[in-house]
Amino acid sequence: MSETTVGEKADDGGCIHLEYSDDGVRPSKEEYARVYRKIDLRILPFVALTYLLCYLDRSNIGNAKVLNSDAGDDLMTSINMDDNQYRIALMLFLVSYSIFEAPSNMAMKTFTPPVWLGLLVVCFGSLCAGIGGSKNVSTLMALRFLLGAAEAGVYPGMIFFLTFWYGPRERAIRIAIFLCSATLAGAFGGAIAYGVGHLNGSGGLEAWRWLFIIEGLPCLVLAVAIFLFLPSYPEKAKWLTAEDKAILKASFGRNMARGEDKLNWADAKATLKEPRLWVHYMIYLCAGIGVSSLSLFAPSIVQGIGYAGLEAQLFTIPPYVCAYAVALGAAYLSDRFETRGLIAAIFSFMAFVTFLIPACVPTPSLHLRYAMLVLSTCSVFGSLPALCAWVSDNVHNTTAASLASGLNIGFTGPGQIIGVWIYQGQQAPRYQTGHAVNAASQFLATVLSLSLWLFYRRRNSRLAPGQPRWIP
Repeated sequence: MSETTVGEKADDGGCIHLEYSDDGVRPSKEEYARVYRKIDLRILPFVALTYLLCYLDRSNIGNAKVLNSDAGDDLMTSINMDDNQYRIALMLFLVSYSIFEAPSNMAMKTFTPPVWLGLLVVCFGSLCAGIGGSKNVSTLMALRFLLGAAEAGVYPGMIFFLTFWYGPRERAIRIAIFLCSATLAGAFGGAIAYGVGHLNGSGGLEAWRWLFIIEGLPCLVLAVAIFLFLPSYPEKAKWLTAEDKAILKASFGRNMARGEDKLNWADAKATLKEPRLWVHYMIYLCAGIGVSSLSLFAPSIVQGIGYAGLEAQLFTIPPYVCAYAVALGAAYLSDRFETRGLIAAIFSFMAFVTFLIPACVPTPSLHLRYAMLVLSTCSVFGSLPALCAWVSDNVHNTTAASLASGLNIGFTGPGQIIGVWIYQGQQAPRYQTGHAVNAASQFLATVLSLSLWLFYRRRNSRLAPGQPRWIP
């Protein structure tokens, strides 16, 4: 394929539309696959491993809370932390996480992705290891606040980063690959905690301290690799030929973020005033309630079901292993059929049902409660790749992509703060309030996702043939 094959047609909708030269030659599926394989090998290992370690360092406090509790050496007992203080520590992380997400995305565009992401990884790894040295509640709270600020830019930053490298038809499955690192982190977190639990007392330290140290230090090695080897933008990639870049450009069309583009206030203002984008943000806020509550309280929920000690850590693994496969499958379908809202609505509705059952059944069996935990985890994480890709699919400039993706993830902050407070220890094993709030939020996410899906389909139905389409 020659470099002059592909051109762009301007439009006012910010949607996908390609125009080709008179010879009518288009990149073949094989050409697209060849270029994306090269990009995948350079990028996906970094983003997947980064988010895996990020999520481990964020959620390991849930494991530490119950680790070796039967011996009185858990986090809560060691630093004399009560349940209310524990929840405040979780909330402080989310407050700083919400505040710094959108600004961090802007900073990444200013400093380039390798520099900014590498710096964030150094910070959150060091802070995680530092939590292992906490001697009192106030120190732990302060470090959790700083950890939230450091991790705030990782998730939205990587989604923004991927918009430079992957076209709309390729994006959801790649987002799922790194997003599913969160489900792997949930599985690994339980397995690692189980192993580390046997180190209790080694070196004069409780096992929960070793947990934070062991999960924080590898980030420093990863940060060096990011600084040295993570590419910044396609335009600067010497390992892509001119033909590769033309093929890559063809997969974007009008919907393309470019490394040389500058952030500007006019595009930012237009993005902030776009009502449909705020519906996207509200859907993700609802999703954040489920993600947060499951990530932080899955060990407690499992313990409430009837498992204790290190056994509780092991039984947090199956829900996340299943969620990993489900999220990848959902992302594949989302890309395959070029639909986001319907996929998100289906999984949100499944989450609604699987949270509602344990909330309403007075005395469910152990097996039923555990089955609903597995299914709700799969459902909540299954909707995330489509929701993350959906926002950037329907914006058309670099500033909008940066701000919209940052705000979309930023809105999980209030949702996650809600998730911190809804699972009350005195309600174990039913946790009726937590399950009921999650059911309500997932139902709202279902309604909003279907409404936005219908909105985009209706707009597409009014377009003349050949006009750029929205991704529903």
